[in-house]
Amino acid sequence: MFTGLIEGVGTVSSLMGVKGGLKISVRPHIDMELRVGDSLAVNGVCLTVVTIGREIVFEVSPETIRSTNLGELKTNDRLNLERPLKLTDRLGGHIVTGHVDGIGIITDKKKEGEYTLHTFEVSREILNYVVKKGSIAVDGISLTVTGLNNSSFSVAIIPHTLHATNIGDKGIGSRVNIEVDIIGKYVEKFMTMQNSDRGLKELLKEKGFTE
Repeated sequence: MFTGLIEGVGTVSSLMGVKGGLKISVRPHIDMELRVGDSLAVNGVCLTVVTIGREIVFEVSPETIRSTNLGELKTNDRLNLERPLKLTDRLGGHIVTGHVDGIGIITDKKKEGEYTLHTFEVSREILNYVVKKGSIAVDGISLTVTGLNNSSFSVAIIPHTLHATNIGDKGIGSRVNIEVDIIGKYVEKFMTMQNSDRGLKELLKEKGFTE
């Protein structure tokens, strides 16, 4: 479990294909105090540390490559890094699982005073869970939705986030990992179950099993 508050960035030092998957070596810019077997959110994707030294090494499965932007990485690309949340930590961002829901494409990027407004085009399936003023994770960064239409959403990024993460490296057309707020998924599941139960109750009453 993560919060979307990026602790630091790392630089891709090498990439190697492994049986349909990918082995990524990352040089963190800060000491992450990790051990082999630990989880780390890398651009919002929950990965397992397989080797650690001056560099952190991850193995990425074919499915993760297909559903995230990790397969598009190049040497020297910067990555957002976040360690899992401790039970004693403050939840300063929002609940982020590290399980990416899909890809967003930056379609607009412009300055508005001290802020930078980014617009992301996403699929209809993702937009179903996006609400204005709600939370969303973009490459693992917890952000607040400021604008929304039938094909995209927008966020206003403060200068600190622009410089402390890799979002400032992204231009028009860049692909980013999107994870929606999991609370919306639970609400949808609950409502679906409620509707299903209501239909069952009406059917039982119609057949005379209940009053």
